[in-house]
Amino acid sequence: MTDAPAKLEIRGLGVRFGGLVALDDVTLSIGRAEIRGVIGPNGAGKTTLLNAVTGVSRPTSGDILLDGRTISGLKSSEIAARGMRRTFQTSQLFRGMTVLENVMTGLHANMRTSIFDAAFSSARVRREEREAAEKAWAALEFVGMTRFADRDGGELSFGQQRIIEIARALVSEPQVILLDEPAVGLSLNRVIELEDLLRKIRAERGVTVIMIEHVIRVVMNVCDRVTVMASGRKIAEGTADEVTSDRNVIEAYLGSGFDADGQKS
Repeated sequence: MTDAPAKLEIRGLGVRFGGLVALDDVTLSIGRAEIRGVIGPNGAGKTTLLNAVTGVSRPTSGDILLDGRTISGLKSSEIAARGMRRTFQTSQLFRGMTVLENVMTGLHANMRTSIFDAAFSSARVRREEREAAEKAWAALEFVGMTRFADRDGGELSFGQQRIIEIARALVSEPQVILLDEPAVGLSLNRVIELEDLLRKIRAERGVTVIMIEHVIRVVMNVCDRVTVMASGRKIAEGTADEVTSDRNVIEAYLGSGFDADGQKS
């Protein structure tokens, strides 16, 4: 079990790329050990939100706080060192490295060895490598993927790679993980396994999970609350049932002229 999971607060967040407003005054408060879904049509600003929170994109306004401490403007590595990890829309596994080695790369921000240590393969390096391998194996065991430990990461199916990426995000025992479309392209059986894994992450690790997802059944089945975005703004927030019956949400996905059941009015 990791330390007490962090609460993430996003206050009036704005991101601009030249004249393009990617995020406009977005405010969220995500509770400890909460699974928060972020949904919305393409171009809504969902991935930009994750990029801003993790330091990939620099906010132009607003603030981001992790457990009450500002992380706005920090480098991605600095934010990761404070207990936040993420996955991406596309596979980020390294070909030519085993699955176990891929998961070990999730510990890079926690390594303490110096260039001098590495150059001379000191006892400290060997000890850290052994400890990293043990932690990576434990992460694979947690997600049920130890049987692939010695396989090349690039040889796995797309669905298997998505689960390995979650293991890599978990290996450093983060307080918050951000998942960018973890269910995209998965079969129904894999989607069900993912839902079980998300519940397990919260129940056994106490981790706060923020998830962008287009597979609505995952959002409905596992998320405590859902934030809906459109055109860079938050347009609705609440339980899955509440947001899916919200007029603004229906219009954002389907256009005007539909009722709360998605039928033409």
